[in-house]
Amino acid sequence: MPDSWEVLERDCERCRECALCQTRKKVAFGAGNRRAEVMLVGEGPGANEDEQGVPFVGKAGQLLDDMLAIIGLDRTKVYIANIVKCRPPGNRDPMNVEQDACIGYLYRQMALVRPKILVCLGRIAAMRLINPKFRISKDHGVWYDVDGVRTMAMYHPSALLRDEGKRPESFADLKSLQREIDRVCERTPTGWRSLLSGGPEA
Repeated sequence: MPDSWEVLERDCERCRECALCQTRKKVAFGAGNRRAEVMLVGEGPGANEDEQGVPFVGKAGQLLDDMLAIIGLDRTKVYIANIVKCRPPGNRDPMNVEQDACIGYLYRQMALVRPKILVCLGRIAAMRLINPKFRISKDHGVWYDVDGVRTMAMYHPSALLRDEGKRPESFADLKSLQREIDRVCERTPTGWRSLLSGGPEA
């Protein structure tokens, strides 16, 4: 039976595969346009996301919105998810066992969205989706082909809140993303230009 968003979201809500289910308030499933050609993946929910059940709604999320606006994007034109759907206590990095328990849900989201471009936000997502030896300080902004999807990593917005000195590098990465969108997503009749009039689908 083909997967569906309804089944996938229900499976996430009911998940008890790791200990994070014991401390979560809400599952932060995903948000944005489910037909988007650009998908962004972070590491896991923080306190605000745990309260609201939506990825990237705290200060880091506000900065992400500002970053997307620089290149003419917003949440109606992208889909946003995380490696893990439940908040790690104290906002610590999700452990490998937690990532292993949750990664299947992300892969199912990716299969439903079918993005042409994937952006990893931060080291954890990049190590999981690009290369376990990924070094965000050295490898951010580099483009890879991962299972037929154009993939790159940027600093996580929370890292930019801690260190504003990284923002010029992130601006360059954003412009690279914009160029890749123009190159990859305008090629088909249902490509990037048509997305500009698309609406949000959480």
